[in-house]
This record gives sequence, C-alpha cells and structure tokens, in this order.
Amino acid sequence: MTKILLILHVLAAIVAVGPVTVAASMFPPAARRVPEAADGAVAVGTVQLLHRICRVYAAIGVSVPVLGLATALAMGVLGSGWLITSIALTAAAAGLLIAFVLPRQEELLEQLTAQQTAERSATVQLAMVTGIFNLLWATVTILMIVRPGSTTGA
Repeated sequence: MTKILLILHVLAAIVAVGPVTVAASMFPPAARRVPEAADGAVAVGTVQLLHRICRVYAAIGVSVPVLGLATALAMGVLGSGWLITSIALTAAAAGLLIAFVLPRQEELLEQLTAQQTAERSATVQLAMVTGIFNLLWATVTILMIVRPGSTTGA
C-alpha cells in the first residue's frame, strides 16, 4: 500500500504542481506583452488561459499534500525533520499561491480585459512572488528526494 500511495503522491505532484509552476512563471511576461501584441484579443486570451491553468491545477494540487501525508503515515516518518520542513514549505507555497499569485493575476487580468496596460511594477512583483513560490516547491522536491537522515543510502 505504501508504494501505491507514494506513486500516487509523486504523480499528483508532477501533474498538479508542474503546470502551476510553469503557467505562473509565464503569466507576468505574457501580461507585459499584451500592449505590443498585433492581436490584443489573442494576447489577452493567452493570459486568461495561463490564469485558468493556475487556478484549476492549484485545486487539483490539494491532492499532493493529502497523498503525501497518507504516504508518510504509512511509512511511519511523520516525525522526521525533513518531512516537517517539507510540510511547512508546502504550506508557505500554498499560502503564497492563494494570497498573492492568484489574486494578483486576477487584478492584472481585469486590467488587461478592460484594455488597460498592466503596470510593469505589478508584473515584476508578481514574477518575484512566483519565483519564491517555485523556489519553495523546488526545495520541497529536493527534500523529498534527499531525505536528510534517511537510511535508504541516498
């Protein structure tokens, strides 16, 4: 059962977190390019699609920590430092996504659909927060692979 939970956890992380990190990273530059685009409607559509990907896959991403906790419980490692750190970093990443990334994307999208230019400073700030979000996920991934103190030989 542990192997099945681990497989589901890893697959959920790849399928759910991967698209959010990529789409969230692509959003700020795509929003900046809208005013210069030959077809503004297509450019705004691209930004809308990136935001939709972030929203939908963020909702699916809830399965990642749920399956991760089930896996950790089955493996008996809930008290491990690397896991507790990973849980804290995952919570921080989710908090950034919910409190900053998605709302700022929505604000910029509203401006762009109203045919207003998105302020460069707003897109730069969004890119910075998105970078921190991605860095948190990269750190969690490293902790999941290396697992400091693990007896697996890794």
